Amino acid sequence: MAAHMARIRSLSRLQRFGLAAYRRYSSGTGYPNISLSTALPGIPKPVFATVDGQEKYETKITTLENGLKVASQNKFGQFCTVGILVNSGSRHETKYPSGISHFLEKLAFSSTAQYGSKDEILLTLEKHGGICDCQTSRDTTMYAVSAEVKGLETVVNLLSDVVLQPRLTDDEIEMTRMAVRFELEDLNMRPDPEPLLTEMIHAAAYRGNTVGLPRFSPPENIDKIDQVMLHGYLRNYYSPERMVLAGVGIEHDQLVQCARKYLLGVKPVWGAGKTGNVDLSVAQYTGGIVKTEKDMSDVSLGPTPMPELTHIMIGLESCSFLEDDFIPFAVLNMMMGGGGSFSAGGPGKGMFTRLYLNVLNRHHWMYNATAYHHSYEDTGLLCIHASADPRQAREMVEIITREFIQMSGRAEEMELERAKTQLKSMLMMNLESRPVIFEDVGRQVLATGKRKLPHELCDLISKVTASDIKRVTAKMLRSKPAVAALGDLTELPTYDHIQEALSSKEGRLPRIYRLFR
Repeated sequence: MAAHMARIRSLSRLQRFGLAAYRRYSSGTGYPNISLSTALPGIPKPVFATVDGQEKYETKITTLENGLKVASQNKFGQFCTVGILVNSGSRHETKYPSGISHFLEKLAFSSTAQYGSKDEILLTLEKHGGICDCQTSRDTTMYAVSAEVKGLETVVNLLSDVVLQPRLTDDEIEMTRMAVRFELEDLNMRPDPEPLLTEMIHAAAYRGNTVGLPRFSPPENIDKIDQVMLHGYLRNYYSPERMVLAGVGIEHDQLVQCARKYLLGVKPVWGAGKTGNVDLSVAQYTGGIVKTEKDMSDVSLGPTPMPELTHIMIGLESCSFLEDDFIPFAVLNMMMGGGGSFSAGGPGKGMFTRLYLNVLNRHHWMYNATAYHHSYEDTGLLCIHASADPRQAREMVEIITREFIQMSGRAEEMELERAKTQLKSMLMMNLESRPVIFEDVGRQVLATGKRKLPHELCDLISKVTASDIKRVTAKMLRSKPAVAALGDLTELPTYDHIQEALSSKEGRLPRIYRLFR
């Protein structure tokens, strides 16, 4: 009787789900195997969440009576990132000894009018689960705090005090001198030469002006910088109209209210004098070469030391981030890609970029080939950094110049689409992070007074064509090269030869003949 009932149940399943959906297991029982893409019978239709427009998450901007801009973007979560960005950096030190911005970065979040020491500031932030940081670049100084949303008023009060009321005591300045000296020593000793080469390529491309001025304090200026000089600089550049208070993860009205309370009508410690000495110089691209002969044989000692390498960086003028060509240059930079020869592969690692396919995969002796794009409000620089054995420096330079020339050829549809997809992917993934959104909001509002949302940028990236890449490359190749070289430079070609190679059809260096090797 039981066997008869089991057969009846099996037949009913077969009739209900069909022969393909019926599967018999070794236990003798059957189980319906239904495709995951087919709706289950008898189940109500699902209702999915929908996006209720961009207005909820768009950036809101308010300008206060003193000229200070307040920008915010709401984001789900109990923590927020708030900070003050100042239109001040190493490019503005034309009338001052280079290194002031470097000093201000190290002096940030030290004693202020309200807080007796850095420890007091950190203890105050700890009550709200907060951390703080200050970073300076060539054109921007950024003071930032991440903390709980309920501590917003404390955070804005602290930021106001740190930016406008720093004590800058003699002891703090002396400690900063020691920290700067240590950082300069570390910069010259570290195995990764990229920060040093970036300094050198900017010095070569913009010789003695704006973004070509050193970002790190030169050793000879360390003892020259004192409180009087710092106050003079702050008086000129730390004015409200050159600042943005940016916040992510908070309500805009709440941030504006805090800004009015703590940043409106506050007299800074250096006095409220007129800002008459603001440097408004426009970057002048000069091109040129900066070389540093250096013994690189002992930079990485140990059981498996790195081999001695010569590092070369070649750059050409691109465009500012305010121009329409900025997006095609960003796609071109992504298309060139590159990295180290020992980089782990995998999706999204750029293993199909040109510098991997044409350089690292074909020349086993190349240790590194990476493209970089530096962009500012009035200029830009696209460069390629390469590393190899000193004996192959000449061949390495020719490989880089050939890659620059080949940029002007027509980009294949697949590699262009891959570069655009990778750029959009990187943009969207980076903007998942709250501190990155904060920096993006602050920098865009500081430079343009508004912010382009990610979906707008993605639309602009999608519109880039192969002819756009060809056009911006042709424009770039008309500029003089900027060259930075570090290490054993015995085999380095002359600057004229590099310039000649970038002016030729194939990017080849002129042949040289030697009687003796």
